[in-house]
Amino acid sequence: MIEQYVWELQEVDETQVAFVGGKGAHLGGLSRIEGIRVPTGFCLTTDAFRRIMAEAPSIDDQLDQLSRLNPDDREAIRTLSAQIRRTIEGIAIPNDLAAAITRALARLGEQAAYAVRSSATAEDLPTASFAGQQDTYLNVVGSAAILQHVSRCWASLFTERAVTYRQRNGIDHRTVHMAVVVQQMVFPHAAGILFTADPVTGNRKVATVDAGFGLGEALVSGLVNPDVFKVRHGKVVAKAIAAKQHAVHALPTGGTQEVAIDSQRQEQPALTDAQVVRLVQLGRRIEAHFGSPQDIEWCLVDDGFQIVQSRPITTLFPIPETGDQENHVYVSVGHGQMMTDAMKPLGLSMWQLTAMVPMHEAGGRLFVDVTRRLASPASRAGFLDVMGRGDPLIRDALETVLDHDGFVPSLPDAGPGGPPAGGASASIETDPAIVTELIERSQVSIA
Repeated sequence: MIEQYVWELQEVDETQVAFVGGKGAHLGGLSRIEGIRVPTGFCLTTDAFRRIMAEAPSIDDQLDQLSRLNPDDREAIRTLSAQIRRTIEGIAIPNDLAAAITRALARLGEQAAYAVRSSATAEDLPTASFAGQQDTYLNVVGSAAILQHVSRCWASLFTERAVTYRQRNGIDHRTVHMAVVVQQMVFPHAAGILFTADPVTGNRKVATVDAGFGLGEALVSGLVNPDVFKVRHGKVVAKAIAAKQHAVHALPTGGTQEVAIDSQRQEQPALTDAQVVRLVQLGRRIEAHFGSPQDIEWCLVDDGFQIVQSRPITTLFPIPETGDQENHVYVSVGHGQMMTDAMKPLGLSMWQLTAMVPMHEAGGRLFVDVTRRLASPASRAGFLDVMGRGDPLIRDALETVLDHDGFVPSLPDAGPGGPPAGGASASIETDPAIVTELIERSQVSIA
């Protein structure tokens, strides 16, 4: 730790969200993963933000007024949040804090260009997506400009959008603090977003890469349609190359500019297939480190990838934990009972204790793993018949899964999950141990 207010990115990890915010914590974690390159930089901690907020006693009253507003009263939120932002931007940064920032800049190169990025403590969390709620400033040059943009990042905790999001989600404005990440700018040939699970289908084995020329701002802001690549098992399985008419480039004097792309280049892919596959390999490494599918912002500099952000994908439905990497097919218990809402913990526990088959929890709902029943030809037909009588759409869905070549491997009838071929009823009739076992299971269940 260099000073109380300034921490190098390499000193930070995911346990320090309270000090460096979600973005800072994730970038620190990324910079520790072998083979992952992150632009060098430092974090200005939430202690600095708290100190600035304490410099303006009027903010307390403004926050009280804000918390009393109705989230639908957009005009009042717009006016009051703009007032709070003006107050924060008007606070002079104390000398010792400004000196800590300029010392950190001197170590990295004072006249280099930097990205100044907001990093709130309620951001990039597994349970809520605060993406785009606060501000990022690119290609900021000179310590005076960097200090000014640090103040703007602090103020961006109170953009109208961020305030409304917190009000709607019941998050107290006073419990969220702002850190700031200052990183050396990278000037990429191409940039974009990598989802390590397909965000549309939820398929965790298919990664999606969105790519465009220049800085990633052109994609994030919706200025251009990206090239889209889909990768499965280390191969590009689908791609759509867009006509990319514009790109965002950094200006030598600071700031960014939208530029038109030469007509011959517009329909060239921003990445080669080999680069896409290499990028997805890096994404899988990042996903393994954080333990969940990731939404990753990347830049291609020369012929190497640099990672500028990684956050959990919060829109994917969770899947039950398994101890293997095999395919599994689950059927929802609740849907079979016409209970589509999430269950309360007591309900989940009751079902799991008394059910005759193991029930797996995900997303507040219970599921039965039916892979073995579908894998055995002897049990498959009967199982599909039972499912179809309860809900024809579930049967259709299971048949669609079975049509995917090799997704559910076919087991011989004598294998686990299916009765021995030919003498199923005879073996049950002549084995009294089964009855004893069923009685014991029932007694355990009741107990």
